[in-house]
Amino acid sequence: MKATARAHTNIALVKYWGKKDLKLMLPQTDSLSLTLDRFYTTTKVEFDPTLKSDRIQIDGQIAKPKVAKRVSDFLTLVRERYQVSDFAHVTSINNVPMAAGLASSASAFAALAAAATWASGHHPTRQDLSRLARMGSGSATRSIFGGLVQWHAGVDDATSFAEPIEESVDFGLEMIAILIDTREKKVSSRGGMQHVVETSPYYPAWREVVKADMAKIKMAIAKHDVNEIGHIAQTNALRMHALNLAADPGFTYFNSQTLAAMATIDHLRECGVNCYYTMDAGPNVKVIYDQADRKTIFNTLAAQFGADHLAVAKPGPGVEEL
Repeated sequence: MKATARAHTNIALVKYWGKKDLKLMLPQTDSLSLTLDRFYTTTKVEFDPTLKSDRIQIDGQIAKPKVAKRVSDFLTLVRERYQVSDFAHVTSINNVPMAAGLASSASAFAALAAAATWASGHHPTRQDLSRLARMGSGSATRSIFGGLVQWHAGVDDATSFAEPIEESVDFGLEMIAILIDTREKKVSSRGGMQHVVETSPYYPAWREVVKADMAKIKMAIAKHDVNEIGHIAQTNALRMHALNLAADPGFTYFNSQTLAAMATIDHLRECGVNCYYTMDAGPNVKVIYDQADRKTIFNTLAAQFGADHLAVAKPGPGVEEL
């Protein structure tokens, strides 16, 4: 009763930023993301009848109590769903900085959901895996699939799941992640978004923003219009972060380097190089562009931030069994 799975991170182009049901992890709105090849988590789960509790190792070290509990609680969901009585050995390796706004929880819980389910002897549909992964981390629901993925907010467990919009993304869409600060952020995604839902006066308008952006970006994807995808994503990200500033008390994930990167990308675009940015819950900036412009954009950013702080990412695959 063991299995190994690999899942990749995803970066939301249209973000949800807030849940309406914390128990079922139902988001306030739909969202749409791009799964990336560069960042991923590989997780092995082995159920063992001799264990008295779950043993969880992350990146070569015993998991901290808070993280271990979150993983063990998720495994309990799997055990209940698939009638498994044994505890498990969990070994997870992250090829992505954790808690730095690079979607490490998305790849982590997508890989855990798949590995634990397969180790139990079951191979459900990807939609069912998506629903299960959602219970560990909302954005993990999208990492079950590759390419461009929509998460339907839904109204209950059965209707809140992700599905691919276009898994084989071959029209030049890429990202460069600017790794400004990969340390753990001070405000967690989960805590930050709920604070915004409860205190930001602009939150009702945000729901309408996402509804409109989802319609527009799906049209842009159908046309394979990288520039329009980037424009929508940048505007959506700025409006999401405006919610944080308007909360009570207000907060931001940006630092001075984040703002400098944003200014550089805007300047490149003013000079005729089509590129756009998006940011999640962290200071790191993701640049959206057509691969034809990669060299110009990379060289400009490398001169400012150093090539070792840049990671080129192409559209990546869905969860895989290793």
